[in-house]
Amino acid sequence: MKKGKFWKRNIGLLFVLPWLLGFLVFRLYPFAISLIYSFTDFNLFKGISEAGLMNYKEIFTSTKITKALSVTFKYAFVTVPLKLAFALFIAYILNFKIKGVNFFRTAYYIPSILGGSVAISVLWKALFRDDGLINGALEIFGIEGLHWLSDPTYALFVISLLRVWQFGSAMVVFLAALKGVPTDLYEAASIDGAGKVKQFFSVTLPMITPVVFYNLVTQLCQAFQEFNGPYIITQGGPRNSTTLISLLIYNSAFKNHDMGLASAMAWVLFVIVMVLSLVAFMSQKYWVYYADEEEGKR
Repeated sequence: MKKGKFWKRNIGLLFVLPWLLGFLVFRLYPFAISLIYSFTDFNLFKGISEAGLMNYKEIFTSTKITKALSVTFKYAFVTVPLKLAFALFIAYILNFKIKGVNFFRTAYYIPSILGGSVAISVLWKALFRDDGLINGALEIFGIEGLHWLSDPTYALFVISLLRVWQFGSAMVVFLAALKGVPTDLYEAASIDGAGKVKQFFSVTLPMITPVVFYNLVTQLCQAFQEFNGPYIITQGGPRNSTTLISLLIYNSAFKNHDMGLASAMAWVLFVIVMVLSLVAFMSQKYWVYYADEEEGKR
């Protein structure tokens, strides 16, 4: 077959080729080579001189790395439930027919667009520093300000709050799901004497559990990969109380030039996220309601 005829018959491949090349060069190759590097002492400038399991042994014996993993779990299991609960609460309110609802929907979504930027992290740092706006507002009411960023008790809370503030994307997904709940279910619940709270837990929540599951998995994956907040606001301090595993991977790779250890930590992080995602997928049969499956059983 001539080359010209081949491309005419596979014109779609030609359009996909740029993405395919980008995926192979910038995604698949680094993914595969990092697994090889994780079993070596690869230094960014000195190369490889030893191979073995030393990086993985260091991960599970180093107190600094185990603490970073512990902080990452704490961060994820605090921010994800709070973010989902807050996003669902706001979406539920914005689902009502109120005046200017489109303005409020846009306003609540804006933090998700801006929240991941460096500028917002810098602004967040300015708000919570010792002489920042938050402590200034507290002083007006005669309340002594706190050391938000220099006290290990509050530093992780400040970082977590930034992630919770970016609830707009989850809110939009929840809002779409709420609009898909059949109105006749609410009418039937009202006839049975159910109030708004009872309707929410008996009708609304069960019907949107597939979307709750989707948001749970996506937000969990994002939380374990958080980087901007800890890096810009606290640089992992004070006393490594905000050093997430992603920040430790960055420091190991680009400050200490230890690419082997950084690759090993990245793969440990990958396995952790994969296991948690699998647990979530396995658990969905106990709490996620799919209307299509119920109709199929009938």
